[in-house]
Amino acid sequence: MLMSILLLGVFTTILLMRGDDSSVASRVLDPIYQGNSGEKAVGITVNVDWGEEYIPQMLKSFKENQAEVTFFVSGKWAEKNPELLKEMKAAGHSIQSHGYKHLHFNNISAEEASEQIRKAEEIINKTVGEKPRFFAPPYGEYNQQLLNVVAALDYELIMWSIDTIDWQRPDPATIVKRVSNKLHNDAIILMHPTDPTVKALPAILEKIKQDGYKMLTIDKIIKQSKGDNSKGDNN
Repeated sequence: MLMSILLLGVFTTILLMRGDDSSVASRVLDPIYQGNSGEKAVGITVNVDWGEEYIPQMLKSFKENQAEVTFFVSGKWAEKNPELLKEMKAAGHSIQSHGYKHLHFNNISAEEASEQIRKAEEIINKTVGEKPRFFAPPYGEYNQQLLNVVAALDYELIMWSIDTIDWQRPDPATIVKRVSNKLHNDAIILMHPTDPTVKALPAILEKIKQDGYKMLTIDKIIKQSKGDNSKGDNN
């Protein structure tokens, strides 16, 4: 009972700080696993907390294939790589939040989760001049407490429907197959900056184009907050 009262106080404080008098409960949404645009388009997301050495080549491949993608960056990474972050933004990609540190958000308090997201927001906004509105939790972990915090901060929590599992660094052909075999309208495709990902990207992007899909940023395939986007390949 005491913990519930404390959590309610935290969320109320956050809302007041943001000038929002609506209740948290009325705004809490389910995680988003895919878009709802109804268009033949996909959203490529790149979670970044390391691997900056691979990002220039990824940017080159994206440019060559007219792909607009969404980078979910940690605030700590953004602090260390401000010029690269600006380059990512200038190339037409969306910069969103991966929290400040790459933590297990299920294992921290509501107060710390809020601080992690707000700290990353401040750094990203200061660097690229735009506040993020989407949050991708590290490790793909979330619970009701985190959903409440995300809603209180006026974010939406993003997951994926196609997972490359490239952080395990499989051979490039495996990464290509994982994407090619599961393409669908409004798919959210998760990847990371790794060596096999860089090698797989040209074939992945070519396949997406051949199948007639546009490659758009997350905000362009999520037309409105519905909270009922069906679950994807959450492996």
